[in-house]
Amino acid sequence: MKNILEICLSPDLGGLELHMKNLSIYLDAFTVINQKSKLSQLFHTSKNKCSKISRYDFFTLSKIIDNNNIDIVHLHWTKDIPVVVLAKLLSKRKPKIVQTRHMHMTRFKSDFYHKFLYKNIDAIIAVTNLVKEQLEKFIPTEIAPKIEICYIGANTPKTLSFKEKEEFKNSLNLKDEFIVCIVGRIEEAKGQHIVLEALEKLRNKGIKAKALVVGHYMDETYFNQLKDKYLSDIFTGFVNNPTDYMQIADCVVLATKKETFGLVLVEAMKCGICVLGSNQGGPIEIIDDGENGLLFESMNSNRLYEKLQLIIHDNELKEKLAINGKIKADKVFDSKQQFKKIKNILESI
Repeated sequence: MKNILEICLSPDLGGLELHMKNLSIYLDAFTVINQKSKLSQLFHTSKNKCSKISRYDFFTLSKIIDNNNIDIVHLHWTKDIPVVVLAKLLSKRKPKIVQTRHMHMTRFKSDFYHKFLYKNIDAIIAVTNLVKEQLEKFIPTEIAPKIEICYIGANTPKTLSFKEKEEFKNSLNLKDEFIVCIVGRIEEAKGQHIVLEALEKLRNKGIKAKALVVGHYMDETYFNQLKDKYLSDIFTGFVNNPTDYMQIADCVVLATKKETFGLVLVEAMKCGICVLGSNQGGPIEIIDDGENGLLFESMNSNRLYEKLQLIIHDNELKEKLAINGKIKADKVFDSKQQFKKIKNILESI
């Protein structure tokens, strides 16, 4: 059994950071996070051994590696690569380095600096086939690490009863509207405005529709513009129970311009909720259009409006997509299955 260190020095709290936290618990791994990380509160109640360091403190990281006999350092945030590589070189243990690549790679890594970094990485786990193709394209063959693919999985959420759903809807003053849920950081690239534009078109056609915009804002100006313009919709801010909001919705939409994966879609599918996603990046590997969800042209509110009309006027289609979505998510995107696959990859390095 190898000693694994999971590291993420990102100060944020999104899908990448939560994935690292959940994987750390599954692996019972030693964990290193940023001193200013929002993950601190989540690890406070965990039994995992967790250390906090400053973002660039490779010296302390090297000591942690040696003192805990670490065999593998598994990183998730691309910006951590230099810190982890320097810590490895400074340490006595010289652990293997594995990166899970959560983001797209868009340019060649053939300069001296990147060659130095990547020749010190032993393996990269791509979260989609597209990311794997990008890694093979942009990292020079002579220094390319071993590349594996492993989707990110989701847990099966607690199912709300009919009574709980009705009480929750009443608490939000929701009645018989068609409810569209959007979950994620609020910023222009995430496309919340695309969804809200589509819903406004529905309302202009006499359809009772309302959005649940779930998530904290990254761009305050953008957030305020949306709130001021779309007074009919509900902005919840950050919540600890996003799957509860999904379960009172008729559908969940991911409208990001080009999402790397799209965990929100998987979580909604696990809830048994119909999903719609933009036709760029990860969603096209999650949704089989017309079978277990619907795809629409990225950043095009008219195309989304048309797809929403399909499920508004055809409840049988909406239910079919939701049922098939749950079947696929349980089979392909279950967190325990994916964590087991990652563990096998790490143990084989």
